[in-house]
Amino acid sequence: MKTRAVVTLMRVIVGILFMAHGISKFQMGLGNTAGWFGSIGIPEFVAYIVAFLELIGGIALVVGFATRYFSAAFVIMLIGAIFTAKLDGGLLGTDGMAGYELDLALIALAAYFTIADERGVGVDQLITTRK
Repeated sequence: MKTRAVVTLMRVIVGILFMAHGISKFQMGLGNTAGWFGSIGIPEFVAYIVAFLELIGGIALVVGFATRYFSAAFVIMLIGAIFTAKLDGGLLGTDGMAGYELDLALIALAAYFTIADERGVGVDQLITTRK
């Protein structure tokens, strides 16, 4: 039972972090976010996908819905972020730019939620229990 509580807490915290990043992109304006993506060589339409994935996927993790699928998408997205935007800055970042240490930690957690049988208390558990 203790494991379930800890896993639920981890999933909710990770969901809140992704949600916050998604909200931030909407607050900056998706056009501005897309422009920044374009300025670093990423197709601008990817900004819209990332913003919606972070927001909707973050909410899904908080409530524990489709955890495995959203977590797998986050792993892919974060690996892409490291290799397209953060690798040059190094692990801890340089010149005021963020490094990829947070991305690595989130990849580890999202990978866990993708492959683990225990994903905590949430909608996924309710659906599985009813089957």
